[in-house]
Amino acid sequence: MKNQTASVLIVYFSRSGNTRHIANLIQQEVGGTLHELETVTAYPPAYNAVVEQAKREIRAGYRPPLRATLEDIEAYATVFIGTPNWWDTLAPPVATFLSEHDFSGKTIAPFCTHGGGGAGDIPRDLARLCPGAAVLSCLALYGSGGESAPAEVSAWLRGLTIP
Repeated sequence: MKNQTASVLIVYFSRSGNTRHIANLIQQEVGGTLHELETVTAYPPAYNAVVEQAKREIRAGYRPPLRATLEDIEAYATVFIGTPNWWDTLAPPVATFLSEHDFSGKTIAPFCTHGGGGAGDIPRDLARLCPGAAVLSCLALYGSGGESAPAEVSAWLRGLTIP
C-alpha cells in the first residue's frame, strides 16, 4: 500500500494519546497525510469530567467545532479514521469531521482505542455518517495496544482490501 501514500489520509482524535499512538503506527506502515482533530474548546483534563461531558454530547448529538479543517479531502481515496470508543460510539469531534465532508466513493478504514468496549457501534455509526463510502473492518485496540500494537496494526493492514 506504500505506493498509494499520496492518496492516503489518516485522521484521528485522541484525548489521552492512545489513538494518536495507533495513528502514528499506521502512518509508519502506509505513509500518507496525518491529521489530528482538535476541538476549539479542549476537553477537561480530569478523566471523570471528560466521561460525563462526552455522555452529554453524544446524547444531545452535539458536534463540537474543530480548530482546523481539511480543505481538500477530495485528494484522498483512502481515509483512515481513528477515534476513542466513547459510550460505544465515535468521539463527537470525529462525528463533526465526518459530517463536514463528503466521503462518497472513498474507502474508509476505521480504527479505535477503548477501555474494554471494543469497537462498539463505531463501524455502524461511521457508515451512517459516510453514505456512499466503502467502510472496511475496524481495528479495535485496548488502551494504546501495548507491546503487541505494532504487530496488530500490521496484521490488520495486511487484511484490508484497499483499491
